[in-house]
Amino acid sequence: MQLRYVFRMYPEPGQRGALARAFGCARTVFNDAVRARRDARAAGERYPTSAVLSKTLITEAKARAERAWLAEVSQVVLQQALRDADAAYANFFASLKGERAGARVGEPRFRSRRDARQAVRFTANARWKITGGGRLLLPKIGEVAVKWSRVLPSTPSSVTVVKDAAGRYFASFVIETDPDADTTRMPGTDRTIGIDLGLTLPQTPSGGTPIAVLSDGTKIDSPRFLRRAEKKLKETQQDLARKQKGSKNREKARVKVARAHAKVADARREFLPQALGFARAGGTPIQLSTKLIRENQAVAVEDLAVRGLARTRMAKSVHDAGWSRFTALLAYKAERYGRTFIKIDRFEPTSQVCSTCGHRDVPKPLHVREWTCTACGTVHDRDVNAAKNVKQAAGLAVTACGARVRPGLVPAQREETGSHGIPTGNCAARQHSIQ
Repeated sequence: MQLRYVFRMYPEPGQRGALARAFGCARTVFNDAVRARRDARAAGERYPTSAVLSKTLITEAKARAERAWLAEVSQVVLQQALRDADAAYANFFASLKGERAGARVGEPRFRSRRDARQAVRFTANARWKITGGGRLLLPKIGEVAVKWSRVLPSTPSSVTVVKDAAGRYFASFVIETDPDADTTRMPGTDRTIGIDLGLTLPQTPSGGTPIAVLSDGTKIDSPRFLRRAEKKLKETQQDLARKQKGSKNREKARVKVARAHAKVADARREFLPQALGFARAGGTPIQLSTKLIRENQAVAVEDLAVRGLARTRMAKSVHDAGWSRFTALLAYKAERYGRTFIKIDRFEPTSQVCSTCGHRDVPKPLHVREWTCTACGTVHDRDVNAAKNVKQAAGLAVTACGARVRPGLVPAQREETGSHGIPTGNCAARQHSIQ
């Protein structure tokens, strides 16, 4: 299984200039490839192959005065830009044919220097390396300082250098994990758990608004990062609106807005894995998703229609809750460590059924947080009862460690490798996987 480790980089001024040239050259080659294929389509000709594009857009282009500056960056960066164009068109055609799952993918567009994210990729043949002093040596860029928070478990197959909208630089490494070693890291257990996700919940004694409730009664609070940062975001965006377009002051204001949004996103990203604040020996936080996978042989959640909810007036709260990322963390960790991850039908009446006797009561409005079963008299907390019903609806049963707990389960889907997240500002880098 491939995972991605991301670390913060601190290039010097000269190195930032070299990286800017690399971003620009890669963007130019990508755009030239898209233009060549659009021209071929308009002329009714076959799309040029990658070999033809490599010859015309890189080798021959360097010999021309208007593209001579392509020689200032590593050849690997330019070749990877062509591979990115190939992958973009492959995804586009697969989406048209219905062979690609998920939302429909549009035709590749031209990249812009104003894009929020700029990236270049160095593969093994670029001869990049990590020096003995802990710096990242990149061809035609030099030795760049990196904030290492952990030791890489194996030799990376590539490194992607990313610059985000806030002007921060990151080194992203692709790591191949050892399945046998991963399996032995998880202790044996026969426990199972259900999780109820929601927004309209009462405040907990800790003062937060829980966004998830476990079948054992644990409630996970959400600090509502976006809501708390709205005033700061409003001020920075108003300041940006007052600046003249194209001015240096407008660019400075744009970076302030990007940093404010990045701070919110980073805080939410770090909260989801560490929501319960559990700690290992030595004080290192354990991710919530890791704790659930470590302690349970099977985990069940509701298959919520997040995209549908995001089109309602609750959209801001839905996005702030981060349900999709939380369930994605559970899914790929379950696959990696040999656990079972189950999503039950979103139309299952988990809030109407008594988890004790199975009696189905009448539908209740959202403000009703406790109710008494008319059949057995059990008093239920609405959300804890729903979490228990999620667990029961998944058909979870206690079995020996390693055995399947429900017949006919579909294995959890593997998370696609990619630069999906950015760590917090000056914090140590984080791994987009297991802690």
